[in-house]
Amino acid sequence: MKAVDSEQLRQFLMVARRGNITRAAEELSMSQSALSRSIQRLEEEFGQPLFDRKTRAVELTDAGQLVQRRAEEVLGILDDTKAQIADDGRLGRLRIGAIPTIAPYFLPSFLRRFSAEFPSAEVLLHEETTQQLLTRCQHGEIDLAILALPLEAKHVDTEELFKEELLLAMPVGHPLAERKRVMLDDVEPYPFVLLSEAHCLTTSVVSYCRQRSFQPVAVESASQLATVQELVSLGHGVSLIPEMARRCDPAESRVYRSFDGTKPRRTIAMAWNPYRFESRLLASFKQHLRDVARHRTAGRATR
Repeated sequence: MKAVDSEQLRQFLMVARRGNITRAAEELSMSQSALSRSIQRLEEEFGQPLFDRKTRAVELTDAGQLVQRRAEEVLGILDDTKAQIADDGRLGRLRIGAIPTIAPYFLPSFLRRFSAEFPSAEVLLHEETTQQLLTRCQHGEIDLAILALPLEAKHVDTEELFKEELLLAMPVGHPLAERKRVMLDDVEPYPFVLLSEAHCLTTSVVSYCRQRSFQPVAVESASQLATVQELVSLGHGVSLIPEMARRCDPAESRVYRSFDGTKPRRTIAMAWNPYRFESRLLASFKQHLRDVARHRTAGRATR
């Protein structure tokens, strides 16, 4: 048997995780034909088919499942060894994930401060849904994810960072915009604009309403929070928007109000794979997140 190199194993794992050679080739920035040849050579070396080829997808065979487990173990050891050898606490690459309702509002200012202290560090950002980020954490494809609780995932540790309020967003001139106090019951007659169900923010909004015997009626859904905000401005409905997004919103076409009484909130947390080596650079990144979270919490307490 010829030697199997680490690059072949990484390519194999990408195909296994995506279940599609075309999508895997796109993520690997290589041609589909080159990736197919790489998988074929790997199968020849093991003497077994690793995938069942279907019309639009591929599925692991029993042999493929065994190779997948072993490849994850081997590459995990190799990557951790490289990281430990190169770990000086200042240099290195961090792969950070965040959900779309956090990434554009929280990370830009945070990353500027972190980069000012660690100018030689390279931070790569992945913006994806919660489930995609958890899968990447489990597989060691990212070092840390910033997302909202609750989470259900194996082989992932979480740590709460801070809580933030969800604010009622409505267009200028809306009947509720002039009220000094807004209750959830006041919103019941109005349609909602929400993110698609793939986003955990929608789950938080619906859960808050249902706990108070109110089912929000969503007339439209969007894939980006900025689209939700624009639809609110156009009078398509109201919505609940995270406080961090409201702080970044310069538009004068919509207004935000805090609910009176029990307020809707979400809990922001960081998640990581505890079975992977943690570099000193990643430890510093996590501590910076804790410091920012502590300052945010202290600032709210002062207000």
